[in-house]
Amino acid sequence: MRIFVTGASGWIGSAVVPELIDAGHGVVGLARSDASAAALEAAGAEVVRGTVDDLGVLRDAAAASDGVIHLAFKHDIAFSGDFQGAAEADRRAVDTIGEALAGSGRPFVIASGVAGLAPGRVATERDMPVDDGSPVSTRMATAQAVLGLAARGVRSSVVRLSPTCHGDGDHGFVATLVGIARAKGVSGYIGDGANRWPAVHRLDAARLFRLAVEAAPAGSVLHGVAEEGVAIRDVAEVIGRHLGVPVTSVAPEAAAGHFTWLGGFLGLDAPASNTLTRELLGWEPVEPGLLADLGKGHYFDTQAPTA
Repeated sequence: MRIFVTGASGWIGSAVVPELIDAGHGVVGLARSDASAAALEAAGAEVVRGTVDDLGVLRDAAAASDGVIHLAFKHDIAFSGDFQGAAEADRRAVDTIGEALAGSGRPFVIASGVAGLAPGRVATERDMPVDDGSPVSTRMATAQAVLGLAARGVRSSVVRLSPTCHGDGDHGFVATLVGIARAKGVSGYIGDGANRWPAVHRLDAARLFRLAVEAAPAGSVLHGVAEEGVAIRDVAEVIGRHLGVPVTSVAPEAAAGHFTWLGGFLGLDAPASNTLTRELLGWEPVEPGLLADLGKGHYFDTQAPTA
């Protein structure tokens, strides 16, 4: 297949592209910069220049493809405080791609998340998000709209990713937590730290996206979850050991001051299963788990971001 990939040079996309090429697919990647274009060309992909705001570019590239994997999201804007704006831009991009694929039977796979699906219990692929009026709900509504494209002749699927997609080169949540621990001189967790985050290695996630674009039935919900839930206290202990700093509890009311923007996420208890995904597509995660990956030391080789 000739697959159009947005976010092709990003953290997940840069693993998805070689996964697709190694499986014999052609890849057309969206690139918004010269550096991204060069990286995609070096990986063996064709390049389309543009951003998620260039709706005409998205429409034409989707229409010319045999399928689409949509990974792009304005994370820089989202984490600077305008998550709603980023989510609305994402919805426009998804609607444009969906229109281009309507009635074709071609696959359309997007990335979403598992966090917040089922507070207090293990979330499954059958759980549907609840609209609570938050900006996160806007993005979840976009995922629901993609699933609805199944009724319009699109083989649509949603891969709900773990909040922790870890691996060498990660600059996300875990790298930020490392940076905060280094800056503060303590490795912290909120409350008793028993709350759990699902985790998946980005190479395992990349393989799931390939399986989805190849074979996921229309309207499928898939969980990019390798580990059901890793206690945040355990993560903090590994970080503390590697940095040689104390490991300590941070009171919930002090979380925002200590962890900055990460404080709103770090206290979530959001375990999730992958049983239905494995049964549907035969996906078997094989890469190291989060604590083992942290133990390799690459998260501590360079200065990690603090916010």
